[in-house]
Amino acid sequence: MYGKCTRYRVKGIPGVKDRSFDVLQDAKTWLAQAQTDARRGEFVDTRDGAISLKDYIATHWWPTQSGDPSTLERIEQRVRRHIVPHLGALPLNGVGTEVLRSWKKRLEKDLGPTSIRLVWATLSGVLQAAVEDRRLARNPCRASTVRPPAAAPGRVEAWLPERVLAVRAAIPDRYRVLVEIGAGLGLRQGEAFGLSMEDIDFDSEIVHVRRQVKMVRTKLCFALPKGRKVRDVPLPSSVAKALRQHVEFLAPVPVTMPWDDPRPPQTR
Repeated sequence: MYGKCTRYRVKGIPGVKDRSFDVLQDAKTWLAQAQTDARRGEFVDTRDGAISLKDYIATHWWPTQSGDPSTLERIEQRVRRHIVPHLGALPLNGVGTEVLRSWKKRLEKDLGPTSIRLVWATLSGVLQAAVEDRRLARNPCRASTVRPPAAAPGRVEAWLPERVLAVRAAIPDRYRVLVEIGAGLGLRQGEAFGLSMEDIDFDSEIVHVRRQVKMVRTKLCFALPKGRKVRDVPLPSSVAKALRQHVEFLAPVPVTMPWDDPRPPQTR
């Protein structure tokens, strides 16, 4: 620490630019605290938190995200619709508990508790990355004085047989087997759409759940089941019978999926 003109400059904290102070005691206090935090590995230069939340997301956080494309699409939508428009202009170190309380109240006008929890988790992930990047000292989304809404209570209830049969009767014949697949095998919608005859082992009474059809940015694609949970499920005789009848009614044929068809769309 040394004086220059009427200001005092502090040096010596690894990875930190010089800091200047008008008052000598302020310089000494800051230096002592900075040295203590540095020894603990907890030092944060507050100037690194001056970057706007929008710029931090665009240049530091989003480019490092990876994973399932549809999951990334949902995260991008939360950031674009609910985080950046309201908080993006603020500096990282300007997003505090008071700001979060106002933001939460704004979200409650348009979103339900479950959606707010997802948006909150996304922002918390951004701010936690900033903590680990040494741009913030702590994540305000984890403060005890402001929290996302509690998860809505509820329970999953299986459809009664009468409802299953009513739905089956109300849809076109070619799609009725999807009702048996969903009710009898417990497959999700995308998994039922992605089921192939090669996945069905009638002799061993097993169905191999190996893929799903999903929508990513308005385009259909194949993907692993949700959570990458490739699995085998028992094949009840009633479902096996329905599948055999469906194959007799609509025999499987080779197809070229739209995303694999090289022809221009107007010629298909």
